[in-house]
Amino acid sequence: MAFVDEAKFFVKAGDGGNGCVSFRREKYVPRGGPNGGDGGRGGDVIIESSSRLQSLIDFRYKSHFKAVRGSHGMGKDMHGRKGGDCLLHVPVGSLIKDSETGEVIADLCEEGQRFIAAKGGKGGLGNRHFASGTNRTPRIATKGEEGQEYWLRIELKLIADIGLVGLPNAGKSTLLSQLSAANPKVASYPFTTLEPQLGVLHLPQHESCIIADIPGLIEGAHEGVGLGFTFLRHIERTRILLHILDVSSDDPLSDFLVIENELKQYKKELLDKTRLLVLNKVDIAPPENIEQMQKEMRKQSIETITLSGLTGEGVDSIKEWIADTLEKQAVKDRRQSKSGGEETLSE
Repeated sequence: MAFVDEAKFFVKAGDGGNGCVSFRREKYVPRGGPNGGDGGRGGDVIIESSSRLQSLIDFRYKSHFKAVRGSHGMGKDMHGRKGGDCLLHVPVGSLIKDSETGEVIADLCEEGQRFIAAKGGKGGLGNRHFASGTNRTPRIATKGEEGQEYWLRIELKLIADIGLVGLPNAGKSTLLSQLSAANPKVASYPFTTLEPQLGVLHLPQHESCIIADIPGLIEGAHEGVGLGFTFLRHIERTRILLHILDVSSDDPLSDFLVIENELKQYKKELLDKTRLLVLNKVDIAPPENIEQMQKEMRKQSIETITLSGLTGEGVDSIKEWIADTLEKQAVKDRRQSKSGGEETLSE
């Protein structure tokens, strides 16, 4: 199944039902007066986030969503029935934007979060509302309001704890397969992943975390070169970045700086995230390359771990580092939450 993380779609809420013109016509009520009921309200178009979905593939086959219109009012003061709502389920992490202005309307980043994309029109008023002392037999009623309609754009930003970044063929897919039960394509010949892959890392004494393998970046990705920024947004919500570097290349430092520059140019806040540089393919790399990168990273205060994707050497060290880092972040979050609550109480 293809991974779809962008879509444009149309939503139309239900129109309100029309009001009714009617009069009481009972045998012993000669001046019964008006009894036209109101029209029903149109249904809303509601968007709800769900963790059961991981892609916007459904929008490829259907792009128009309409709620049911309200029923018309009837005689004997009977109101029309409210139109049924149209409920759309989207993945957690979906961003809803106006298709023309690009303005962000809703950011559905939590499970079960709801957003009314289009409100149904109000029902029209029956003629009983227009009776007065000078007009006891009003023959007017109002029409229902039209429901709102919009063209919207939805973008998906994956909700993951850890993001894997690096140049093509650096070994990201191999590491993902070793850290989780994910089964991305892995081969002994050069190729690049064309869509993000997700895996779940189970850690002892810690909650499971989600890992996102972002397709290989190249120089100029922040300007749309190659796969470009199409998938760069998927690492915006991650808490940890693992930079996978092929240390067996001719110039690993230059390769490292390419990715660092692309992250900075796309959104400099990405460099403020907790990062780990994974020196991959150490089983075939010249020792001087490894020493050079470790020395350079010590100057920049970036931690490094050596890895052999072929033999699995270093995988356990990476798991331990991830567990320790997530625990430290959890403690920090609890402290910040506690201090924030105390400040609120003192105020």
